[in-house]
Amino acid sequence: MITERKKELIAQTIIKILVSRFSSFPEGGNNNRNAPFHVAFLNAFSDKLDGRVRDIPDYISLSSWLQGLNTSLGQSFFESVAHILCDGEKKDFKGKTIFSNQVTAIAEIMIDLKNSTQQPSLEREDNIIISNRHGEIQNASNFTADCFYETDNEVVAIELKSVRPNSGEMRGEKQKILQAKAVLRELYPNKTIKYFFGFPFDPTSSTYSGYDKQRFIEYLVEAEKFIDQSEILLADELWSFLLGEQNGVMDELIHIINTIATPEFMGKYSTIQDKKQGYEDILSDWFLATERYIFDNSDRLQGDSFRKIANQSIFKTDGSYNDKRYEVYMSLISQ
Repeated sequence: MITERKKELIAQTIIKILVSRFSSFPEGGNNNRNAPFHVAFLNAFSDKLDGRVRDIPDYISLSSWLQGLNTSLGQSFFESVAHILCDGEKKDFKGKTIFSNQVTAIAEIMIDLKNSTQQPSLEREDNIIISNRHGEIQNASNFTADCFYETDNEVVAIELKSVRPNSGEMRGEKQKILQAKAVLRELYPNKTIKYFFGFPFDPTSSTYSGYDKQRFIEYLVEAEKFIDQSEILLADELWSFLLGEQNGVMDELIHIINTIATPEFMGKYSTIQDKKQGYEDILSDWFLATERYIFDNSDRLQGDSFRKIANQSIFKTDGSYNDKRYEVYMSLISQ
């Protein structure tokens, strides 16, 4: 399933996010005691909050902190893990071109979908785009693929989305992807082009890695009008696809997170940073195989430069891994 090296890179991503979120965790509402507009509006919900929220300012602070965690997951964790699993990248496409007939055809597809005169169909829409490869050449809209990789036979791009996009967002994203596929077919004419919507989990599922595409599409605003089920990678389907597996990868990801993200996290993190007695066991538990190898083979280090790097902190002040230490590891395994 997930290789030891990929587990390590995922663990480093988790650790960085946890360090950041611990440093900003509100210990109480004292930092947000004066929020008169929030308090005034929340008065309308006092009966619903009764027994669930004891302190409104504290609740506001925690809500703000949780929004920060949501942002970290959406803008950092999901993308980073996706790139690690598939050996992909985030890729910009600027200054590319498209046939004028394709632009017109895509506009007609979107009108038909909006008016429900056609149901979304990946195969039909792709055939329309391919059959309209003529007309004047014009500038295409710039776009970014959140996750992109290329093999000998295919190009895969994924638009990673939150599990509750805003109203109207799916329509705009569908048009973007239709145009993007037209552009990619010109850039990679001899390869199969695949462009998906990727959703990291299914909030409608009763299990954390389970999913039901039809129920999820009905849950999304306007998705039924514009999105074919085959355009979506959802929950474990997404993570397993990225690794080239049939299933089970999301379970592995949750296991890695649960192993590291415990109430003892900051204490263990400090033990690693200070290299206190027993820290090598935490390295193993946290999937930090490179650091465990350096620990086990430190007596073989040659040269002052490598020894100096080996004596540096394992993580930087922001919680990100000290990549210089990988040079030490490479030096050891090359001996």
